[in-house]
Amino acid sequence: MHFAYARVSTEDQNLSLQLDALKAAGCEKIFKEKVSGAKTDRPELNKLLDQVREGDTVTVWKLDRLGRSLKHLIETVNLLKSKGVEFRSLKESIDTSTATGNLIFNIFGSFAEFERDMLRERTNAGLAASRARGITGGRRPGITPELLQKAKSAVALYNAKTVSVDDIAKQLSISKGSLYKLLRHEGVEVSPYKKS
Repeated sequence: MHFAYARVSTEDQNLSLQLDALKAAGCEKIFKEKVSGAKTDRPELNKLLDQVREGDTVTVWKLDRLGRSLKHLIETVNLLKSKGVEFRSLKESIDTSTATGNLIFNIFGSFAEFERDMLRERTNAGLAASRARGITGGRRPGITPELLQKAKSAVALYNAKTVSVDDIAKQLSISKGSLYKLLRHEGVEVSPYKKS
């Protein structure tokens, strides 16, 4: 069966240009959607992907109607290929049932992979430069040795229930979040209470 997917980004946009082109291309069933391309949840696209079977074809008017990014586009077309479904895009003249169409699509995939590799290289170079300057990346450790030194005082003040959590944090020169983290680390059951 020859399926199609048509999408516009907003409710006030019109699908008729795409629908006319897709019908002229011989599409038998068209899934229509009015949703931003950036949205991950596209119910009509999901229905299309569930319905297609080996030997089917999926056509779009233009590549950007299908994928929210180059990565998403490639993943979607590869999913179709894994099901034995061919893909066509009218505006870009891509047809994965032909050698040329497959080549063009594989070039897109190579560019996406190149972009990911470049990003990884830049990230690693930046981390190496930071380490060389003595700066380590990643999240700060949850419980530092300095924080542990305040554990006994924090537990005693909290269990006494005579001062507020805000005041305890101020007395120990730590944030409220760090205080809660420290109390939990020390096995104290943290519950809200009011200063008496």
